[in-house]
Amino acid sequence: MCQRIIFHVDVNSAFLSWTAAYRVRVLGEKTDLREVPSVIAGNKDSRHGIVLAKSTPAKKFHIQTGEPLYQALEKCPELLVAQPDYGLYVEASRHFVEMLRRFSPCVEQYSIDEAWADMTGTQRLYGDPRTAAEQLRSRIWEELGFTVNIGISTNKLLAKMAGDLEKPNKVITLFPEEIPGKMWPLPVRELFMVGSATERKLSRMGIYSIGDLANADLQLLKRRLGKQGELIWHYANGRNGDLVIAEPVENKGYGNSVTTSADVVSEEAALQVLLSLCETVGMRMRKDGKCGKCVTVSLRTNDFSNFSHQKTLHGATNVTQTLFEAARDIFREAWDGCTPLRQLGVQVTGLTEEPYQQYDLFQNPVTYEKKLRLGETVDALRDKFGENVICRAKFAKNPESHMAGGLDKTRRTGVTKPVPKEF
Repeated sequence: MCQRIIFHVDVNSAFLSWTAAYRVRVLGEKTDLREVPSVIAGNKDSRHGIVLAKSTPAKKFHIQTGEPLYQALEKCPELLVAQPDYGLYVEASRHFVEMLRRFSPCVEQYSIDEAWADMTGTQRLYGDPRTAAEQLRSRIWEELGFTVNIGISTNKLLAKMAGDLEKPNKVITLFPEEIPGKMWPLPVRELFMVGSATERKLSRMGIYSIGDLANADLQLLKRRLGKQGELIWHYANGRNGDLVIAEPVENKGYGNSVTTSADVVSEEAALQVLLSLCETVGMRMRKDGKCGKCVTVSLRTNDFSNFSHQKTLHGATNVTQTLFEAARDIFREAWDGCTPLRQLGVQVTGLTEEPYQQYDLFQNPVTYEKKLRLGETVDALRDKFGENVICRAKFAKNPESHMAGGLDKTRRTGVTKPVPKEF
């Protein structure tokens, strides 16, 4: 029986790499953002001004992912700033995963910029694991224009840990026999599934490195940390039996949230935001042929307190207006009418394949059917001509997006022409 071989493939500084590759390969720009101090960040004049990704030269100025953009500019006044283009990133991610699937018979996407590939039994096609990884890394660079890290091991955990050992643009192995030398000296925070809170608990137990954790008393860990203690103890010892699953897990819900450019202090403004969220959520549900029967509204205040309320509908739907009416009722019950809000979200769960409605003497079923067909027609127009081709009249003079969290087709490419196949 041949040894399992798992690759973990992670795009280096994905948002910045994809933006840079697009600008150089498609738009023909001369400056490569990866070669100069640069970041991907939101508008510095709004609350989205956070560094999302940084170039290697930017690291020399001690710029950190997640810090406010104004702080990064203080560290490096000449810093080049590009705003995120999430539609472009979705497209780049799709090409990335498609290439992996041409290379491996079994690929599991973990996030927008990383995936596992089961390479077991492919040695006759590509050679030994390191040779195969180098071929894949070179092909991604030549055909897609960005670099990746590839971690190699016998399970998903160790492959992911391997890819984080050294960056960027590297192929690294972490086989079981390499654990004591490569993984155990690392701080315990570097272990997958160990966050800051767990790190503090472990430090109080005298556990500071992954090796300390691997050699700790399992029963003590279980008493102090419960099931998580046992899980991370196995991880520290390199044990993980999860299989690479090619088929994605079915979506259990659809949701979007948005941080507003200014505090929301009126019901009218809040309902505008909720409607824009329902527009996007409803469109995504209709595209996937899903309906939902439970609507949840989440709110974050300007002091970062979070709370949410939900409502079960009398049927399952993906009609934007019906979703909004439920979200409106929930919001009116949840909000005190005075606390400033900085973020609002809408989520729909309880999914079904087909819509259904409880019979109501006071609702005309023909009217509901018209709303459903109208939504599908609007979706088709937006898919063909871009999301801004049509919007509700109440958004005509509104500064906020009429589809919060949505992907404008022109934003997917940055220009009106489609993204070339090679990207």
